[in-house]
Amino acid sequence: MVFSSLLFLFRFLPCVFLLYFITPSCMKNTWKNLVLFLASLVFYAWGEPVYIVLMLFSTVVDYINGGLAGYFIQRENKKAAKIFVFLSVAINLSLLGVFKYTGFITGIWNQITGMDIRVKELALPIGISFYTFQTMSYTIDVYRKDAKPERNIINFGAYVTMFPQLIAGPVVRFKEISVYLRERKGSVEKLSYGVLRFVTGLGKKVIFANQAGEIFKTVTAYSGENLTTVSAWFGMLMFALQIYFDFSGYSDMAIGLMAIFGFDIPENFDYPYMSKSITEFWRRWHISLGTWFKEYVYIPLGGSRKGMARTFINIFIVWFLTGLWHGASWNFIAWGMYFCLFLIIEKLGLLKILDRLPALVSRVYALTIIYFGWLLFAWEDIAHHRVFIKAMTGSAGAGFVNNNTMYLVVSNAVLLALLIIGSTNIPAKLGTWVCLKNEVLAVILKTLYIVGIFLVSVAYLVNGTYNPFLYFRF
Repeated sequence: MVFSSLLFLFRFLPCVFLLYFITPSCMKNTWKNLVLFLASLVFYAWGEPVYIVLMLFSTVVDYINGGLAGYFIQRENKKAAKIFVFLSVAINLSLLGVFKYTGFITGIWNQITGMDIRVKELALPIGISFYTFQTMSYTIDVYRKDAKPERNIINFGAYVTMFPQLIAGPVVRFKEISVYLRERKGSVEKLSYGVLRFVTGLGKKVIFANQAGEIFKTVTAYSGENLTTVSAWFGMLMFALQIYFDFSGYSDMAIGLMAIFGFDIPENFDYPYMSKSITEFWRRWHISLGTWFKEYVYIPLGGSRKGMARTFINIFIVWFLTGLWHGASWNFIAWGMYFCLFLIIEKLGLLKILDRLPALVSRVYALTIIYFGWLLFAWEDIAHHRVFIKAMTGSAGAGFVNNNTMYLVVSNAVLLALLIIGSTNIPAKLGTWVCLKNEVLAVILKTLYIVGIFLVSVAYLVNGTYNPFLYFRF
């Protein structure tokens, strides 16, 4: 079940809202958390009933590990507490290894040794990369005394399985949400904000990401004779916009739903395509994942405190793992190493130069690097990379442009303009300006916006068939 589906919008969500809001806020929200916990299990089981056992196993394991780590930390017994941190990390990474990386690792081993070991291909449990990271961070934070052990297993279960951010993030750490599990109060303002944010995300996904994705799909289906230089560049531009609106749209929907339920969770995107460097881009893109790797990998390795050489090694490790987190394939590792290279170059001095350059020049530099990064990300099969690189450099034999390309670009020019504007902070600034000028007008326009975007999104869902979720595979 995905957010951008009629089943979710008109059946699942209304039922959850009804049950949640008629449930009393007693026993420090335990009953409301139970509703969210059970609803999340139904949400997850709808698509993968078998793997719900795996998620519950991870939940119980870290409930126990976190509790025991906290018990020994309170008694100043760090050695005993470390055992349960180790168990948490080892068990969760083992789950990831078995279900996500077994085939990849076996393939590498076979290539190195010449053996022909075959393993049964397992379906990737949806959201496993997210919920294992969340449960690991809980136990680590308890050990560090950054969070208190959660005694109520219903509250902890709700944290791990919370359906708004279960399958595609943001990666929410327990210390960021624990206070809301026990005490949260709804308000008209928070409800209004949540609805606005959810509908905005729905529009991003259905109206923008899906349309950009269809164009990219059309371009990738071109034969060598039709894949001109312009169509290849245009197709990759559409993929770059698709992945932004797809993932940021999902994050907006998650943040909006959590706000409706009374939770405040961190932002995950901050207009990344407005960045003036790759360093800035990764402070704006998938913020929660970057924060996770910084707090639980980069800083524990020593960060930038142990000299330049060690800093570069730490950056390499983080970006190797970041690439691997996105998928068990060499293209994702290459994608991670690609950004690692530019982050190191910027750290060596390029960042200071970029700071002195005009903003337009710095943004063109950043967007160019990001653009070619998505080329690595788009396909696991290197054959696709070769085809597109040949076309983009004009060596594919299809020419610079043809009638099909001109029709594709011209017929989607308005969509492209809307996508580019929508990826900047211009709409947000315009909304703020209207709110400051006239509150009544702002309420009217906000209502029209919510109703309009929702109805258009539903119309697309009723009539459309192309509705992928790119980050489902992670």
